[in-house]
Amino acid sequence: MILTLPTSHDIHLFHEGNLFKSYQLFGAHLTLQNGVEGTQFTVWAPHAAKVNIVGNFNQWEGEHHPLDKINNEGIWTNFFPGLVEGDIYKYEITTDRGDILLKSDPFAFYSEIRPATASVIYNLEGYKWNDRAWQRNKRSTHDKPLNIYEVHLGSWKVKTDGTYYSYEELSELLIPYVLEHGFTHIELLPLVEHPLDKSWGYQGTGYYSATSRYGTPHGLMYLIDQCHQNGIGVIMDWVPGHFCKDSHGLYLFDGKPTYEYSFSHDRENKVWGTANFDLSKPEVQSFLISNALFWIDYFHIDGFRVDAVANMIYWPTSHEGEQRSNPFAIEFLKKLNSAIREFDQSVLMIAEDSTVWPKVTSSVSEGGLGFSYKWNMGWMNDILTYMQASPYERKNLHNKVTFSLLYAFSEKFILPFSHDEVVHGKRSMLDKMPGDYWDKFAQLRLLYGYLITHPGKKLLFMGGEFGQFSEWKDDSELDWNLDDFRMHQHIRAYVKELFKVYKKQRSLYELDNSDEGFEWIDVNNYDQSIFSFIRKGKKENDLTVTVCNFTPETYHEYKVGVPLLSSYKEVLNSDDIAFGGSGQINKGNLIGEEGPYHGKPYHIKMTIPPFGISIVRPIKRRGEKNNDDQKKVRRNAIGRGKGE
Repeated sequence: MILTLPTSHDIHLFHEGNLFKSYQLFGAHLTLQNGVEGTQFTVWAPHAAKVNIVGNFNQWEGEHHPLDKINNEGIWTNFFPGLVEGDIYKYEITTDRGDILLKSDPFAFYSEIRPATASVIYNLEGYKWNDRAWQRNKRSTHDKPLNIYEVHLGSWKVKTDGTYYSYEELSELLIPYVLEHGFTHIELLPLVEHPLDKSWGYQGTGYYSATSRYGTPHGLMYLIDQCHQNGIGVIMDWVPGHFCKDSHGLYLFDGKPTYEYSFSHDRENKVWGTANFDLSKPEVQSFLISNALFWIDYFHIDGFRVDAVANMIYWPTSHEGEQRSNPFAIEFLKKLNSAIREFDQSVLMIAEDSTVWPKVTSSVSEGGLGFSYKWNMGWMNDILTYMQASPYERKNLHNKVTFSLLYAFSEKFILPFSHDEVVHGKRSMLDKMPGDYWDKFAQLRLLYGYLITHPGKKLLFMGGEFGQFSEWKDDSELDWNLDDFRMHQHIRAYVKELFKVYKKQRSLYELDNSDEGFEWIDVNNYDQSIFSFIRKGKKENDLTVTVCNFTPETYHEYKVGVPLLSSYKEVLNSDDIAFGGSGQINKGNLIGEEGPYHGKPYHIKMTIPPFGISIVRPIKRRGEKNNDDQKKVRRNAIGRGKGE
């Protein structure tokens, strides 16, 4: 690769906030200059008096490896022959006060394994991708199943000696597991380099450096490539709002605020002990937007879950009850999403946003922030509050279930049961459920059924699929030994079958973002805590009826209003013995009967299981099926005739 000095146009775009591939300019690039191999370094340090390169090649003495300042642009660069892939380095920055700082490269492509903090010269080129079919066939997910498995690579599974699996090794373990359970995507907790394991990657120091905990950048490319070849999308947690304050990182990079806000009350994020990016600075905009495009460009990332959007769009110094919006962050998010849409329309941009900021998922041209989806934190908090209450107290919390449908179509939502809900004393998903051992599993099956049938895409954190009993422990692997116990085997079997139903029934995903896809049947049964509703697909009469019972009572011959005079078939019942239930299922066809009920023209009579959810669908009448088949045969015959 042959690099030239930064052009005046490059510099102009960077300072303008529009150099969206700044990773091609900044950082350490292996290159050829005048026939000599070496590395060119370029860094932005506007307040520095001097910048040298130090590393294993000069005994960490930088006098012989100085960078040259380009006019008054705050950009330093130089080429050094003989520096090769694998050499470790830092920037030795002399501040305007004469202090010496040792900083890792903000644009480093690779880093030393913690606790070491130096950057590593690395050639990202050379990996041969085999995911062309995946890239060619990517489409909008708005009318498709989207079922995300959230994973922390360092604690999903670890080796018997406590060390981490490599990216390549994880591909052999994780991909078959994801396919077996029916997830469509995996979401990986931040992959950027970070100094502390317990930060889970959310306090980054190397935004362009795939963490070396699990191997090399090419190893991560292999993992993602294998996911794509197996039809699995990869979403990355990403943190453009704040960053780690460790001395070798971005914080006060050249002795003064560079990547962060100048005023301490804007800069200091006291909740996490981090520093907030100064989103008003054009150079920071170039850095962050380039970073998102970098992960798409080099690692074929399919989407980003943007962390802590609420912390970005509102100033951290806002008083309780008086939130002040941050216009710089709002404009940055619009600019970010617009740039990514222009680069690749299929990339998922997901906002983790707990606020009521309007139009988060509307296009920028329509006055929105431009995200693809928003986490529905309100739904998650409400339903977990409801589920953790005593079953006989739930009638007093009825609105915790119904309220979400008042706003379910105001945004394009993902329903998250994420890592945040199973740490810091919040208990695991299973242990949140009240009652005895059997009750907990029954209610967890009910809760997951409600997750799948409620409008919105889906997300489940690892361990939830087999009923992890203890909270997530970030310093050890999941409790895989639980799979030796029958009830945990049952919950896994249930989750797999539930996800199959989700993918098969178009009514459960095609109209997620439209009120045309949902209709209550009975929303007012406070006393029995039973809810029933219809989900609809795009085609007429393509529907499912769901009945949820949030108490331990069983009901036989329970009447439910239905829209069609048809026989109905139960496609899933969480109380099936195969799932660990008591067997209160509906085996035969449920016959639609004349007579209005629940505001619908017809009704069926069915068994309502304890702490259970039942999903039924109308059975197409034989005559209709035959007619459809005859039309299909006729169309095929006509098609063959035209082709002959």
